[in-house]
Amino acid sequence: MKLKTLVKQATAVTFATAILVGGVPQAFAQGKTVYKEDYGFSHILRSDMLKLPEQQKNEQFKVPQFDASKIRNIPSAVKVDENGNKIEMDVWDTWPLQNADGTVANYKGYNIVFGLAGDPKRGSDTFIYLFYKKAGENSLDSWKCAGRVFKDSDKYVPNDTILNNQAEEWSGSATMTSDGKVRLFYTNRHPWDEGRGFYGKQTLTTAQINVSEPNAGTLKVDGVEDFKSIYDGGEGKNYQTVDQAFGGADKNYNDNHTLRDPHYVEENGRKYLVFEANTGTETGYQGEDSFNNRAYYGGNKKFFEAERNWLLQSPSKELAKLANGALGIIELNDDYTFKKELKPLLASNTVTDEIERANVFQLNGKWYLFTSSRGAKMIVDGVDKEDIYMFGYVADSLTGPYKPLNGSGLVLHQDLNPYDITWTYAHFAIPQVKGNNVVITSYMTNRGYFEDHHSTFAPSFLLNIKGSKTSVVKDRILEQGQLTVNGK
Repeated sequence: MKLKTLVKQATAVTFATAILVGGVPQAFAQGKTVYKEDYGFSHILRSDMLKLPEQQKNEQFKVPQFDASKIRNIPSAVKVDENGNKIEMDVWDTWPLQNADGTVANYKGYNIVFGLAGDPKRGSDTFIYLFYKKAGENSLDSWKCAGRVFKDSDKYVPNDTILNNQAEEWSGSATMTSDGKVRLFYTNRHPWDEGRGFYGKQTLTTAQINVSEPNAGTLKVDGVEDFKSIYDGGEGKNYQTVDQAFGGADKNYNDNHTLRDPHYVEENGRKYLVFEANTGTETGYQGEDSFNNRAYYGGNKKFFEAERNWLLQSPSKELAKLANGALGIIELNDDYTFKKELKPLLASNTVTDEIERANVFQLNGKWYLFTSSRGAKMIVDGVDKEDIYMFGYVADSLTGPYKPLNGSGLVLHQDLNPYDITWTYAHFAIPQVKGNNVVITSYMTNRGYFEDHHSTFAPSFLLNIKGSKTSVVKDRILEQGQLTVNGK
């Protein structure tokens, strides 16, 4: 019988006795204070996460099973290297050009998708490419590639020291502005070079992308304007900075620092970015003391005591101490510069250090917030390393408070072997012009795992949303990379 089960059955003993029976370190028994502080925003609760192993068996949450024989690499995802050799690229995280309400934008008769792409044999080859197709066309063959969005020299044009030291381009979002311009938000990542004091810093960044149609059926990137850094964590009070994670004498390279995936959204004409982050010093930081905060657990006192005891004895205890993933939010000025920090919308202290691909939109008067996560990064009993999740939350306003969809937050689940070419990740919900169904896009096939199969657009599918309930729509698998249904 598992120790966790034994502890939960010890209902007749006091908490102190249960702790000693469990063999918890003496430091805890010497007076750590139990407290309950939610810091004024919502949390992914441990009690909800323990529902997953049973709940995910339900068909309403299962990512559809795709036919491997029909999966193809994106034909247009090809680049030419410095020696003139053609390279078929991996394409993974992608995001569409959206209107301010989250629906897919029509740019002069085209739909546009930005995506991370690169040489399958070079893991650091991670840059943003622009893909496009005629609006209303859905086949994989209809997607064309306009090439890299940024030239290597673009980052040196602004007088921006953060931007000048960029090593890679990571994912984000894009909006079509009210005057028909393409505005891109993405993550500028610094190199990892301890000798120079670089620890892979991530910075939310933006640029206007100039796109033209040189001839019928073809789009071209005509350079960028207003290229600038927006936000890198500020003072570390609301969101952890890279210096807090790695810059001090007590740096811990096991810490999974995140400040990325900016998702643009508007509410009442005000501009915001929602992004992946970690909590800061004033919003529930990391450390063993976080095990004592009942606000992270849910459930009753008995559950809290047993679950904390399990955490303190877990082989993943050190990672649980560092787990403080969050979905953050900042407000922007009208020129897309930083205006102010707001408290996180959601945090996952003691559960995971990484909740990715922030995605939020309004539907039927409610705000829906989604995020992707990997079981391999979660410290939850019964969750396995092959589990892939999309979690979802609902609120009456953009800034919350958010409550979990489906009673736990579970929206999508998949548990395929990572060497299965139909393995998918980075699920992204796209609201449609009408109705309660949203299109779910993702990428398929792990990067660099195969010679002949590359990371590619996965077949899309439909998710139905009604109030606080969601379900995968049966028998509605769409084309690889499809963004809309009924041509809208």
